[in-house]
Amino acid sequence: MSRIGKAPIALPANVTLEVLTGNVVKVKGPKGELFRPVDQDITVKVEGTEINVTRPTEQKRHKALHGTYRSLINNMVTGVSTGFKKEMEMVGVGYRATVTNQLLELAVGFSHPVVILLPTEIKASAKQDKGQNPIITLESNDNELLGLVCAKIREIRKPEPYKGKGIKFVGEVLRRKAGKSAAKK
Repeated sequence: MSRIGKAPIALPANVTLEVLTGNVVKVKGPKGELFRPVDQDITVKVEGTEINVTRPTEQKRHKALHGTYRSLINNMVTGVSTGFKKEMEMVGVGYRATVTNQLLELAVGFSHPVVILLPTEIKASAKQDKGQNPIITLESNDNELLGLVCAKIREIRKPEPYKGKGIKFVGEVLRRKAGKSAAKK
């Protein structure tokens, strides 16, 4: 992890980073602002257009925290400058998705529709072209929150290994199993 931690983070022109009291990092950009508390041992410095994350010692704990916080801060900078986008595909006959305001309604083969209240930081849209599987598109500036919401949606109907039915990420390759073979006489 220390190799990741040593790499500087490029700060885009339209993004500002401040270290507040209590070692809280605040990143502000065109897509919003994010806050993250950082461990007291890790130091975050802004030097011109670069952000450097340093650790005090070579202890295993400090090395792990060094790389982790560098990656988290890099995701914050990327999120407020360009944002994150994830697309999920619903594979199955009769599967549908509709989005109204912050409510995502899924019809995934249960006797009732599943309704999910999305956080305000996430923008969602659903589209279904004729003959294609429905696609749910989620966008946010917070990568961690976006991943959690995607995991919750996927948990509703995980892709099964025989027919591949369920909710999966676009481009995800599923490991398929062979079905039953006919008995020999």
